Amino acid sequence: MPGVRRFEGLRRERVEASPRFVAGSFRNSSGLGPQLQGSTTPVLREFLFEGNRRVPVAPLPSIDPRPSWVRPPETGLRTTWLGHSTVLIEQDGARILTDPVWGLRASPSSWIGPKRFQPVPVAIDALGPIDLVIISHDHYDHLDAQSVRALARQGLRFCTSLGVGAHLEAFGVPAEHIVELDWWESHTFVSADGRSEFSITAAPSQHFSGRGPFDRNRTLWSAFVISTASHRVFFSGDTGLTDEYREIATRLGPFDLVMLEVGAYHPAWGHIHLGPENALRALNLLGGGTLLPVHWGTFNLALHDWDEPAETLVEHAHAFGARLLMPKLGAAVEPSRIEQLDPWWREISVREIELQPQRSPQPRSSSGG
Repeated sequence: MPGVRRFEGLRRERVEASPRFVAGSFRNSSGLGPQLQGSTTPVLREFLFEGNRRVPVAPLPSIDPRPSWVRPPETGLRTTWLGHSTVLIEQDGARILTDPVWGLRASPSSWIGPKRFQPVPVAIDALGPIDLVIISHDHYDHLDAQSVRALARQGLRFCTSLGVGAHLEAFGVPAEHIVELDWWESHTFVSADGRSEFSITAAPSQHFSGRGPFDRNRTLWSAFVISTASHRVFFSGDTGLTDEYREIATRLGPFDLVMLEVGAYHPAWGHIHLGPENALRALNLLGGGTLLPVHWGTFNLALHDWDEPAETLVEHAHAFGARLLMPKLGAAVEPSRIEQLDPWWREISVREIELQPQRSPQPRSSSGG
């Protein structure tokens, strides 16, 4: 159930000691809160009367990743996008899962709230060995109680932002399996087979938190950097565009792979979500690297067309000098070996055009600047 989790003992001491925790809640470094920019009237009008393509007419193409997972990546780095912000990263012998969400709805309810339109390409109990689960923040489309309970039964370790461990414990994760980090804090892990060592560093993001009406910003939100001897991977979690990405690049880069949220955005939400154009700006602030867009193609969480994030990225990537990695769901790919982009999602877009030939194309809205 949603609501405030009680912070006790060392967890409470660490939360209250954080320089980001002020007067009972966490704050962004910029001081910006999760407010809308401008009037809410246009957003409400769009929600009620516009956006007929928020959900595709059929499931998107996907691949069973299990045959690819049998062999380790030849380059040492392989990634499998499983939908929304759920990614399995294989990095120099470690297998790390980000923001696992297998639930039907991004909601505290099983019968109401944003519903998944894209199935996960592999069952949660068929993932194989996982060395660590990263939870960026506590929103329902990133922290799914059903998925956490299933992973906890496997005895997995979790790394998350300050305060979020209280939720994890409530979902069945033992306290000794949880590492909570404040921004710029790091923790070193050893893989379950003892052969690989990797570090996780929490980094600034610009967002907010809360799972109910009474716990807004009681837990921290973070980006995360995964570092091994040969590779560095950046995972944004949820964020608006922030100049702190320059400092992240200086302190923690360069990055072989950058995973940035691109979907579920609106110009009025520019402080708390990137959108595709701001994701390209964020990539440049981070010093570049191959961009794997996440946070799209799974849930109807915003007002834009379901494929708008992907199409806008493709449209603007060249102008930003960006190298895009946009595999089908479930495709296990090694970033350094991708030579060209396959706009696979257009298989569904074309089908929609064939089903509705009389419909005029709608202009794409900007992600804001």
